[in-house]
Amino acid sequence: MNRRKFIKQTSYAAGLFCAPAILHKLQPEDIILGHGNKRYKLNTQWSQLSPDQYPVKDCHEMVQDKSGRIILLTNETKNNIIMYDKSGKLIKTWGHEYPGAHGLTLFNENGEDFLYICDNNLHKVFKTTIDGRVLMTLGYPKETGQYAKEEEYVPTETIIASNGDIYVADGYGKDFVIQYDAKGKYIRHFCGRGDGDQYVVNAHGICIDNRDKKNPCLVVTSRVQNAFKRYTFDGKYIDTIPLPGAWVCRPVINGDYLYVAVLQTDSRKDQKSGFVLVLDKNYKVVSNLAGNLPSYTNSRPEVMGQTVHVFDYPHDVLIDDEQNMYVAQWNSGHVYPYKLSPVV
Repeated sequence: MNRRKFIKQTSYAAGLFCAPAILHKLQPEDIILGHGNKRYKLNTQWSQLSPDQYPVKDCHEMVQDKSGRIILLTNETKNNIIMYDKSGKLIKTWGHEYPGAHGLTLFNENGEDFLYICDNNLHKVFKTTIDGRVLMTLGYPKETGQYAKEEEYVPTETIIASNGDIYVADGYGKDFVIQYDAKGKYIRHFCGRGDGDQYVVNAHGICIDNRDKKNPCLVVTSRVQNAFKRYTFDGKYIDTIPLPGAWVCRPVINGDYLYVAVLQTDSRKDQKSGFVLVLDKNYKVVSNLAGNLPSYTNSRPEVMGQTVHVFDYPHDVLIDDEQNMYVAQWNSGHVYPYKLSPVV
């Protein structure tokens, strides 16, 4: 599903749930978001960079490396990668060759950090060193027999298994997940677009959920269906996690919780919006930053929506080694990521 269709199709649903914002009465440093033990204090001025010197377009995704650096991926080719310390100061930048930079995954292999970058425009996935040297390129998956040309393949996310297998989500293409071995050899593909339980629509993100040590699984975004779908590592469908009203981006696991940025649009006010969800081990929503905390009926939450306008199309969540949250935003006026500190 392309982004223009997303804006059109989400506008009505989100508009139903946008309450009058109270933020104009508050300073950003006064804003606390979330519920229960997952509440956070907002800092919109965390990044200490000059937009003239270090511009961003869409701030798509963020990771933290083993040395503690915060790494941002943007589709601004003046500096595709921006590396920060946790105080928001610049460490370094690199990258001019990724005009469609979208997905950023970090994988520690034998003690060394590597990055996987999905580029929508180039229809490729790149494995790089932490400083940007390209080690492997995955082109469009002809081996699947599902693609007539590379333009049909628009990868949005990767995740790497402990054995090195690479899973690529074709979230803006045909919604398949393609599995490769560590050297880039095709193994299989699964998911794909469809209406049945085993299919997805807009496979925007993917992660590995190891919270249940006896039953690890893949969690795949089905954004148009407002849901996550769970699969085994060989692509067998397990079940669906419904999240009504939530156009979810990539799932992010940290500790006992799953975090996800959610896109929405308010058609009544022509106002961009969204919120961030926190789910427990049972995939129950326990906190909603900038939205309503849903009640549940038969394991299904009520429809969720924005309640205060804090975020403009939040696209990714990073939880650092001190449990601070960072939110990268898409189509949001070229703003830098926000930092949210946990309220104890």
